[in-house]
Amino acid sequence: MSNYTARYDSSVPFPPPPNQGGDPFSPSPASGTGHAQTSRQPIHAHPEFRSISAAYRRFGILATSLSVGGFLAYVLLSSFVPGVMNQRLIGHLTLGLTLGLAQFAVMGVTAYLYVRHMRKNFDPVARRLRTHLEDREAEQRRVPAGRRFRAW
Repeated sequence: MSNYTARYDSSVPFPPPPNQGGDPFSPSPASGTGHAQTSRQPIHAHPEFRSISAAYRRFGILATSLSVGGFLAYVLLSSFVPGVMNQRLIGHLTLGLTLGLAQFAVMGVTAYLYVRHMRKNFDPVARRLRTHLEDREAEQRRVPAGRRFRAW
């Protein structure tokens, strides 16, 4: 099985809810079955993951509403106030043409702000969470010295 399949396979069910408190990735106490079962809280339940998800949604909503709002304003002005949009600014350049070309600038600025926001606020936390999760997975895969061979 490839590393990608092992990590991202959607057929693997989520683990049962762990105990509340402490490190969200720490193993739960042993169950009454005689051997220790370890379960982990899913990454999406971690407080840092929730905070970056909320920040991502807030920025996405703001950027989308400003971009779509600007485009909608342009379309509405073109439809309902054609006299204003046909005003000449310089030579053959009209206000409508200028606002239409400004839509490209708005999209470029939105993309730039998105990339800057993600690099500054999202990526460091995501890297930290990924490292923490990979460390926990490696720790759980490690076999204790006394448990390498089981008796029949």
